[in-house]
Amino acid sequence: MRKTILYATFIALLSSAALTSCEDMFGGFLDKQASNELTEDEVFSLWTNAKKYHFDTYNYLRHGACRINNSWMDSATDLAETSYSTGGTRNSFNIGNYYASSGSSELIDTWEHYFQGIRKCNMLLTRIDDVPKSASDSEENYQTDLKNFKAEARFMRAYFNWELFLRYGPLPIITDVLDPDGDLLSGYTERPTNKVFVDFLLKELTESEVGLMDKPMGSKGELTIDNNLAGRICKPMASALRSRIILYMASPHFQQVYTAEGSTPITWQDAADAAKSFINTYGSEYGLYYGTSNNDLQRYQETILLPQFSGNNEIIFWRNDTKVGWSAISYDTPVGEGGSGGLCPSQNLADMYDMANGLSPFSQYDETGSPVYNSNNQPTVNTESGYNDSKPYENRDPRFYRTVLYHQSTWNNAQINVVKGGRDNPVGNANATPTGYYFRKYIPETILSSDHSLTAYRNWIFIRYAEILLNYAEAMNEANGPSDDVYSALQQIRDRVGMTSKISNRADLKTKDALRNFIRKERTIELAFEDHRAWDVRRWNVAIEALSRPIYGIEITNGTDGSPVYSRKVAQKRVFTEKMYLYPIPETEEWKTGIDNNPGW
Repeated sequence: MRKTILYATFIALLSSAALTSCEDMFGGFLDKQASNELTEDEVFSLWTNAKKYHFDTYNYLRHGACRINNSWMDSATDLAETSYSTGGTRNSFNIGNYYASSGSSELIDTWEHYFQGIRKCNMLLTRIDDVPKSASDSEENYQTDLKNFKAEARFMRAYFNWELFLRYGPLPIITDVLDPDGDLLSGYTERPTNKVFVDFLLKELTESEVGLMDKPMGSKGELTIDNNLAGRICKPMASALRSRIILYMASPHFQQVYTAEGSTPITWQDAADAAKSFINTYGSEYGLYYGTSNNDLQRYQETILLPQFSGNNEIIFWRNDTKVGWSAISYDTPVGEGGSGGLCPSQNLADMYDMANGLSPFSQYDETGSPVYNSNNQPTVNTESGYNDSKPYENRDPRFYRTVLYHQSTWNNAQINVVKGGRDNPVGNANATPTGYYFRKYIPETILSSDHSLTAYRNWIFIRYAEILLNYAEAMNEANGPSDDVYSALQQIRDRVGMTSKISNRADLKTKDALRNFIRKERTIELAFEDHRAWDVRRWNVAIEALSRPIYGIEITNGTDGSPVYSRKVAQKRVFTEKMYLYPIPETEEWKTGIDNNPGW
């Protein structure tokens, strides 16, 4: 880490702003007024200062939109391509250059960002017990806050370490407050085994859950809209994150690592039990969001865009941001709307969506969840599904329509037109979609009204209830094969969007292998663009298959009768090799500390 005096103040605000370029600062209960004039002793001599210091740590929870030099992590996967040439993933991940400056906000800055967050947590845990109670506080409130703050700091320390682990593998576990003016890894260069590292995280989450607050509920059972509580770390978040970590550790890639280290592996049954524990303990407080609308399309979009404090009971762990305007979404809106194109979904993703009748449009899917493509980049059509290559967007899974903007779909009272020379694919516009699609899921259409002058929430979701159900279905299938429990968990997710045809009746989903591929496909489309795909394909040990295949797109022309004619194309070729399962340790850290780099780097 660079040798900068890290004041025991609110400097996190500055780091967070640099890493969330499309978003406003974290909102809600946080005091966003930064100060770098207080000393460490001054911060921890007053309860009000220590409280602000703690709340500032929430700024280290990163928003995923445009995080990598105005591009998304999912544009480094098979789900999308960034249209403009300066997009961070386009000039780093996609060409296999993990040292490129354009990708540094993800590949390099992540290291310093989370280690700074860990240091803040360690500082709080070291000093908070000695901070005197505020005269205006009751002893009861003081003791409650003290317990909560320490538990929240342990949760966030575990989460920050987990995010580092995904990218760099197991790193030294630091619980001391290291010298910010020196080398922050001094004396901590020995890397632990995966088991030692993960055992530490799971212990932190288990023990912090006891001290965290309950989910904040209003007097009538609804989530309170009190900004002093909305977004605060609470007990269910620890259980949910534990479910995710155990699922990952039970997955093929980490099982392989555990075996090589001689460690006792975490099992799929452990992962199923962790997900079931959340459902049993907190299922009465959370569920799939149905809202008040009978519109299957609207439900899914509201699940993503409505904040928890608006009654969205699906969101478990989230980043509570203030409302955003046009500047936050302009990078990722169609060029015909005045945007920069940005995150453009791939044909690979479009091909994963089933038909509205519950059948799969193609006859075979691989272990990445994608259709199997032939040498002409074509998947084999399942004729029983009703899919028609000349009308590819008819009667598809409703989630498709709320995730992807496709040719002739309606957006801000206008039709998307990606025919060459059309409104959204004008000749000479380098930012026009390279795939034939634009992004919809995380873009609040409300902002576009009144000449793009309105605002809306676009809070970032880390974990929602649908993921818990998918965790449970995947783990149960791997542990025991197809069962009513597996089908039921998946069915709930599809029922929510009106796809009520019973999965359990499908003859093609009666074996563990076939259901595994289906679950991976279902997980990908349900959680698309929520920062899951890059890590899922790695833990499944299929990253080379998923991330080195071409990005497919669609070329659309007008036929003689004026109807669209669709032709598949290769939009972009990708590079991914074995060593890219992990990022390289930032070069400056390796040089300064001598810490072992990851294999192949």
